[in-house]
Amino acid sequence: MTAEFWIKAVQLVLSLSLLVFVHELGHFMFARLFKVRVEKFYLFFNWKFSLVRFKKIKGKWQVKFFSKNVAEHLQPLLDEQGNRKVDKKGNPILVPTPTDNLSDDDWRKYPETTEWGIGWIPLGGYCKIAGMVDESMDAASMNSTPQPWEYRSRPAWQRLFIIIGGVLMNFVTAIVVYAMILFTWGTEILPMENAYLGYDYCQTALNNGFENGDKILAVDGEKVVSEKDFVERVVIEGKSNVLLQRNGKDTLLVLPDNFGEQMLDAEEKKFMTYRMPFVIDSVVGMNTMLHAGDSLVGLNGQTLVSYSELTEAFALHKSQTVLLSYYREGVLMQDSVVLDENGKLGVLLKNPMVYFKTEQQEYGFFESFPAGWNLGVEILGGYVKQFRLVFTKAGAKSVGGFASIGNLFPGTWNWYVFWNMTAFLSIILAFMNILPIPVLDGGYVLFLLYEIITRRKPSDRFMEIALNIGMFLLLVLLIFANGNDIIRIFR
Repeated sequence: MTAEFWIKAVQLVLSLSLLVFVHELGHFMFARLFKVRVEKFYLFFNWKFSLVRFKKIKGKWQVKFFSKNVAEHLQPLLDEQGNRKVDKKGNPILVPTPTDNLSDDDWRKYPETTEWGIGWIPLGGYCKIAGMVDESMDAASMNSTPQPWEYRSRPAWQRLFIIIGGVLMNFVTAIVVYAMILFTWGTEILPMENAYLGYDYCQTALNNGFENGDKILAVDGEKVVSEKDFVERVVIEGKSNVLLQRNGKDTLLVLPDNFGEQMLDAEEKKFMTYRMPFVIDSVVGMNTMLHAGDSLVGLNGQTLVSYSELTEAFALHKSQTVLLSYYREGVLMQDSVVLDENGKLGVLLKNPMVYFKTEQQEYGFFESFPAGWNLGVEILGGYVKQFRLVFTKAGAKSVGGFASIGNLFPGTWNWYVFWNMTAFLSIILAFMNILPIPVLDGGYVLFLLYEIITRRKPSDRFMEIALNIGMFLLLVLLIFANGNDIIRIFR
C-alpha cells in the first residue's frame, strides 16, 4: 500500500475518532447534568478486551492495560415464592447482582463512577448510560427495578436532551472548527464575473449544452457569485435556467430535470474549472525566442487564449514545428517554435491567480464565530437539499462507505483541508444521526415525542423490537455503501 493510502487512512481515523468522541461526550454531559449514571465511555469498540481502561475509585484513578472484558455480575430473577422467572422463550430472566458481595478490587463494585477506555477496533465508540434500552441490548438491567440514577427514571424532557446531546455537540463542533478555519486562514473566492476567460466544463455538462469558454451570468434570474453557489443551484437544488455569455452574446440554456442525477451517475469529480491565461514565467527548453511575460494567444493562425485550449492543441502537434502567436509588452508577435515529443513547449507558467481579481476576507477571533455559524448553517442546508438525490437510482449508486469517505481527504497532509473535511463530516454525522430511524438518535427522539404527546411510554419489548429492526436497516445500509466502494475499486 502506498504512502498516499496511509495518509488518507490516518486522516480518516483521526477525524472520525474526534467526531465520535464529541458525539458521545454530548450524551455524557447531559446525562451527568441530570444526575444519570454513565457506566462506560469508550473510544473505539472493545470486543473481548480493551487497550486501556481507567476508573476513579474512592477518589483515586486506577488504570488497566490490555485487560479482558469482565462479564456482567448477574443472578436469576425470583418471584414471591422464590422460583426463577423465565421469559416467553423459557429462558431464565437475569438481573444485576447486588455489588456488596464483590471484592474491593472488582470495578463492578463501584457503578457510581464511569469506566473510561479505548478499544482496539477503530470504527466508532459508545457511551453506556444506566437504564437505557439501546443498541447494547442490555436486557438484564431492564428487568430490575428502576433506580433514581437511571435514564428510564428521568422525565421525558430530560431524556430528550440526553438523546439529542450528541447531535448538538457535533453541530457545535462543526461551528467551532469553521470559526477557527476562518480565523486562521480567512476566505478567498474568485467571483464568477472575474473569470474573464470563462470556464471549462465536465463531459456531462458539455453533453447538456454547455460549451467550454461559457461565462455564467445567472440561474433562474438570480446572479451567482461563486462556482460553489452555481453548482449548488443547478446540481443540488435542481434549478434549470442558466443565463450564459457565449462568444460575447447572452444565451439561455435550459437544463433537464434529471441533470443532478446525470452528474451523480457519471461520477464527475469537478463540474467546472476556470480558464487561465498561458503566460510564461521562464523558459527551460530550446525555444529561447520566448521570454518571461509572453502571453500565448494562438497556434497556426487559430485564436486560442486559454491554457487548456493551447495544451490540447499542442498535444496534436508532438515533435512538430508550429506557428505561435503571443503578446509581448502589448505587441502581438509570431514565431515558429518546436514542440517536444510530448507536445510541450519547455516553459514554466506564471501563477494564474495574479491575473484574476479575487475577494479576500479576514476574520478576527470574535468575528469568526458568527461567520462560522453562518457557514455551518449554509453547509447543513446544502447537504439537506442534496439528500433528496440519494433516493434516485444514480444517487443510490453514489452512496459510499469508509473508502469513499477516506478519498475525500488529500493524499498529502494538509491541515486546512483536514479541518474543513472534519467540520463537514461533523455536520453529516449530526444530520444522519437525527434521522428518525430506530437505533439512531432520531429514532429515540421520535419515541420520546410520542411519549410526551400521549403521556405513555413505549414498552421495553417494543423498544427492543424497534432497535433490532433499526440495527438490521443500519447493517444493510453499511453493507450497501461499502459494497458500492468495492464495486468502484474493481470497476
